[in-house]
Formats: sequence, structure tokens, C-alpha cells
Amino acid sequence: MSGRVLVTGGAGFIGSHVVDRLVEEGYSVVVIDNLSAGSLANISGLVDRGSVDFVEADVRDRRVIGKLVHDVDAVVHLAAVVSVPFSLENPELTLDVNVRGTRAVLSACFRGGVRRFIFVSSCSVYGAPQYLPIDEVHPTGPMSPYAVSKVRGERCCREVCGSGLDLAVLRLFNVYGRRQAHGEYSGVIAKFLDCAEKGEPLVVYGDGSQTRDFVHVSDVADAILTLVQSSEAKGVFNVGCGRAVSIGYLAEKVLSLAGRDDCGIVYEPPRAGDITHSFADISRAREAFGYEPKVTLEEGLLELLLHRRVAAR
Repeated sequence: MSGRVLVTGGAGFIGSHVVDRLVEEGYSVVVIDNLSAGSLANISGLVDRGSVDFVEADVRDRRVIGKLVHDVDAVVHLAAVVSVPFSLENPELTLDVNVRGTRAVLSACFRGGVRRFIFVSSCSVYGAPQYLPIDEVHPTGPMSPYAVSKVRGERCCREVCGSGLDLAVLRLFNVYGRRQAHGEYSGVIAKFLDCAEKGEPLVVYGDGSQTRDFVHVSDVADAILTLVQSSEAKGVFNVGCGRAVSIGYLAEKVLSLAGRDDCGIVYEPPRAGDITHSFADISRAREAFGYEPKVTLEEGLLELLLHRRVAAR
């Protein structure tokens, strides 16, 4: 399989794994990223070898995007402000980047004759679940500016339906894996691993019974690759593991695998706005394009721990 693919936000955590898979499959890849959240180090080897063309720019720049979509077969749109806490502190910036940026890319694709557009959305669009597991017809109920921006981004995609652009929307659940940023806004798994490595207690908000659906980044990258390769699957798809995992279990498993049971777990009051339970119904993706998560949470955590230890040497 060959072709040319533009990946927006391709130097980020998820984007760089998508770029890896595309290059492995023989695609010519162009990446646009302003590096506000991503890191060129994530794809520098591919750029240095000439396997990836990298452009440092903002997706809201219509002039740049317009040039990049020429001779492109598919676009994977990942560029976005992705942190819920950051979006609460910076709602206007979040909406501007995520909505105006999506409109700019979609417009360029329409004018440039791109055949395939994959919009990476989020399970946050569902808000507090009305039932479990969550399927794609579940009502949306965004609870943050980030979630609102993804709902509006999906709306932008629907507005161009019938224009000749094949569209797929992926609502990702809790993605984790190598290259995930560490810091104030990083995911719970990255935070737990940081604490375990430092010998500090893991902080759980609530009693630990709340659940999430954790999906390994390699499974997400494989799902996106499959959708790039086929235009048959259209519409909205959940991408998760289809398994509810309690945060308490996650904390205990991290400490056990890291050999740091001495760190312990500290339980703090629940945070305002946090939902109690969430996990995905992935049957639509399974039926439409054969999606099947391959990495269990336990395998993914162990791989992360080993990678961190090797990198620390």
C-alpha cells in the first residue's frame, strides 16, 4: 500500500505513533505541528532519514494548509488542544485552535480534492454516561471547553458530508503509551508511573471505584492506519479497549509491576466534574473495519515500565 498522507499534530503523543505506522506501511507522510504540545524528537529519526516531511506551522494557517494538501490522498487530523484542565483555564484558545483549525483543514481538503479525512475526536463528548457501555448513539453532553470543541469539530465534519470527502470520526477513550507527556496535564497512567518511580504515594481522587477504558496507543495507531487504507468505513466510531478498569485497580497494578508497594495510595476527595464510570462499546468499529485491541492494560503497563527503565540508563 502506498500513497501520501498529511498528519496534523503528527509530532504529538498519538500522532507520532500514527506516523510510525504509516511509514512502516510505505506511505509518504507529511506532518504539520506547531510543537506547542508535540516534540520533534518523537519523529526526528524519520525526518532525518527523509521518510517524513515536517512543517512547523499552525493548522489555523489556511495558506500553509492549502499548500500541504496538494497531492495528498488522506488527512489524519490530530492537531488540537487536548487537555481538559488546560481547556478550563484557556477556553477561548481551546475553541479557536480546535474548531477554527478543523474548519481550516476541512476547507483545504475540499478545495484540494483530498479523498479521505479522519477526524480524531474524544469520548469526552459523551459527558456523564446515561448508560454503559457507551455506544456511538449515546447523547453528547460535553462538560469542558475541550469536549465542546470536539463536539463542534464533529459538527464541522458533518457539514461537509456529501462533498466527495470520505469521512471517519474516531472517539478515543483513555489513550496511554510511550511518548505521553509528563507534567501538570498528563494522563493518570503517566502520573502514577512518575510517582512510583520517585517513590511517592499515588494520589487517587475519590474512593478508587470509578472506572475508565484504557486503550494502548499502538491499538489506536492501527485503527487509524486501517481507516487510511480503506474508505469503506464511514461515520463515527468508538476506539477503546471495551473494558472498564477501576482507578483503584490501576494504582495497585502500577505499584505491583513497579515493585513499589511501599509507596502506597493516598485517597483525596473527588474532583468537581469528574464522571464516575466510562467504558466503550466498540462493536461498531469491530464490524465496520475489523478493529480489535491487541494490548491488554497489564501488558501495556509492563511495556511502559520497561521502556522507562531502559531510557533512564
